[in-house]
Amino acid sequence: MMRQAMPGESTSSASDRGCRLAEPPAGQTQKPKLLERVRMVIRSRNLSPRTEEAYVGWIRKYILFHAKRHPADLGEAEIAGFLSSLATERRVSASTQNQALSALLFLYQEVLHKDLEWLQGIVRAKRPIRVPVVLTKSEVEAILANLRGAPWLMASLLYGAGLRLMECCRLRVKDIDLQRNEIRIRDGKGLKDRVTLVPGKLRGPLAAHPATTFAPSRSCWATAMSAPR
Repeated sequence: MMRQAMPGESTSSASDRGCRLAEPPAGQTQKPKLLERVRMVIRSRNLSPRTEEAYVGWIRKYILFHAKRHPADLGEAEIAGFLSSLATERRVSASTQNQALSALLFLYQEVLHKDLEWLQGIVRAKRPIRVPVVLTKSEVEAILANLRGAPWLMASLLYGAGLRLMECCRLRVKDIDLQRNEIRIRDGKGLKDRVTLVPGKLRGPLAAHPATTFAPSRSCWATAMSAPR
């Protein structure tokens, strides 16, 4: 669950403070800094912490690329110039460039409430065609054979129950129902809950896991790193 800022607590990070824009004239009410506003809007949309850090990071790079000019004073040409530089100078991948574009569209549409015309003249990063890497059953068995304790149990859940990495890390005791042979995934991708099955080989290890003696709301991995491996 994403931590909400306490009353009076700034939502900016140390890196945000390194990207200061021009201060308002004396006597005028000071609004939250731009990157603070971005964080506030992202959290109001219940986007993930990783999305927040990625979007804020790209917006910061965009501001610095244009010599700390305020994005409200920039437009389609400046966005296209920044995105093109990612492909021509930094040689980023197509997915990275698309993430930067999504961050800037979020900034203008959701934070600044500024409509953008169709972005033209962007040099697009080339998307390489690659065959997906899929481990064989014997390769998975070899990996699991070299793990012990909680890391083994987590990796086994990723493979056997189809959990995503962060879904597994956030798993709580009450999310595992060994009587029904179910694992309930809460706030998964797209903030959707779903139910998956407990692999038969993991029923015993899950029942014997030290975390099962904790309160139901506790994390399954609260003592994971202290458990014997």
